[in-house]
Amino acid sequence: MKLSKYRTMVDALNKLSQKGYKNGFKLRDKFLESLGSGKKYRPEDLCIVEYHRFEGETNPSDMSVVFALRSKNGEKGTVVSSYGTYANMSLISFLDKVKIQDRTAVAGK
Repeated sequence: MKLSKYRTMVDALNKLSQKGYKNGFKLRDKFLESLGSGKKYRPEDLCIVEYHRFEGETNPSDMSVVFALRSKNGEKGTVVSSYGTYANMSLISFLDKVKIQDRTAVAGK
């Protein structure tokens, strides 16, 4: 099973940036803060547009997920989370509350 349409995490971040997901997000307290605008978002202010999972080629325990996010006000960006042993559980808990965009809407169905 293919985990991502991108070969590497860097490739995913570069391609997503070309699609307009230029800002990075960082969890601060109970908000996801845009490193570009400084705006703080709650889970209900965001939507996960796409996500891609990666496992390290040389180290299988090097696992991460890239999330492409869009805010209600149109700001786009990405956040990267480790998973498994090294996961930031506060970030995972936050992202669990963020709505995932309906894939049928994206596909035009």
